[in-house]
Amino acid sequence: MAKSLLQDELRKERPFDHLEQEVALNLHRTSDAIELRFARMFKSFGLTGQQYNVLRILRGVGGDGLPSQAIGERMITFDPDVTRLVDRLLKSDLVERERSKTDRRVVQVKITPKGLGLLKQIDRPLSDLHRAVMTGLDASELQQLNGLLEKVRCSLPTE
Repeated sequence: MAKSLLQDELRKERPFDHLEQEVALNLHRTSDAIELRFARMFKSFGLTGQQYNVLRILRGVGGDGLPSQAIGERMITFDPDVTRLVDRLLKSDLVERERSKTDRRVVQVKITPKGLGLLKQIDRPLSDLHRAVMTGLDASELQQLNGLLEKVRCSLPTE
């Protein structure tokens, strides 16, 4: 059997142990290649992907903001230290913290006008990058891939 592209890229002489291993590694390698492009783009705006994710979430919920725990629950990628992310955004005046008027124990995190302005600058380049990294697939293939990825993710055992 001919070597796969992944085998060649990894300079792997022997075949993978099983197809599931090859697919999992291929998914990881592809994800890493895509993530590298997004990281470069976010870096050009002075952010990390996780920081952008926090800003995106806060823009989406509007003026009331969210507590850090609720932000963490909405993150695309898991980050156990949302407080650290918020602290860095706070130093850049992209977010602000405000104690809840109804429950003084709760601290709401809100996006600032400066944060909204930065997201507005990022929107178009980010949309263009989403399209660029998926340029090799047509609409039907994108739908199929999306469904397959959801199927894999939903079949994972819960921790």
